[in-house]
Amino acid sequence: MTALITRDELKTAIDAGTVTVVDALGGEYYAKQHLPGAVALVRNDVDDLAPTLLPDLDAPIVTYCSNPACPNSGQVADRLTALGYTNLRKYREGIEDWADAGLPTESA
Repeated sequence: MTALITRDELKTAIDAGTVTVVDALGGEYYAKQHLPGAVALVRNDVDDLAPTLLPDLDAPIVTYCSNPACPNSGQVADRLTALGYTNLRKYREGIEDWADAGLPTESA
């Protein structure tokens, strides 16, 4: 089970530039709205794209998707763990919580 990160902890890490944020929704969802600086990485692309998008296996990485009911962020985190990534956390509440709190998002 991937450790969790709170909205406030994640915002602090994003503001400090100390984390890579992974949007596990991808596609049109990513294009419409994602967390600041997030990279899109869906479960089916992890094996092919992770080595390029996330070259440091020990770097802090946070995965997220839409809300606590969405399984995508956990699936991406689990696959990254299986590939040897060591510093993963999951923002379980997802982009819905982030946007509802009035925090900034980006679009493609």
